[in-house]
Amino acid sequence: MSALTQQNESPFRQIQWQADVVQLLDEHHLVAWSKHARLRLHFASSLGQFLERQGDTEVCVLYGRFIDSLEAFCYQLERAIPGPVLERRIDGLRGVTALLRSRQCLPGQRASRFRYYVWHDADVLLRRDHRLFGQIVDTLAGVAAESEYANDDLLLLHRAVFVGGPVLDVYASDSRGQFRSWCADDCGEPFWEVVTGVQAPPFVRYAIDQLGRGL
Repeated sequence: MSALTQQNESPFRQIQWQADVVQLLDEHHLVAWSKHARLRLHFASSLGQFLERQGDTEVCVLYGRFIDSLEAFCYQLERAIPGPVLERRIDGLRGVTALLRSRQCLPGQRASRFRYYVWHDADVLLRRDHRLFGQIVDTLAGVAAESEYANDDLLLLHRAVFVGGPVLDVYASDSRGQFRSWCADDCGEPFWEVVTGVQAPPFVRYAIDQLGRGL
């Protein structure tokens, strides 16, 4: 199949949109939404492939259709990131936070400089358990900020891409949600703000439909 034919089969008008999206990820995490399932699937899959072709890069793909609990999230995360045994908890020495912080370098290979999380159908967990969803968002963004602003080790830049339906954008517009604010800890203070000095997680909203062919 020719490259031209492949391009024509895309549901997007713009051919080379991935580079523009990656530029947004230089400074932000991304909340990408569409009311069309086909556009969401094409966006997430194509962006994931594009990121995988970049040098010094890890891409962790999460299939949100099957993520409806912490157990389901951990099941996928431990298959995306090689590391220590993952307990089914957010915090702790073997929790989600610890695994996100981990970094493996194979003998003879350079350590990765970028790690992207591409979460298909992220709104499934949001609908099922918005509190757990917020905790996971908080942890992903918090570890990213910690690595970038509060870690003296070799920088690993973390960026997350959440892809879903319109409800994801509604959540992203809520100032109380974790796309716009850190979770408060038991003492009432946002842990990640205290650790990193970053006042709010850096997310940007992206309407996938703007790329579509008028579906």
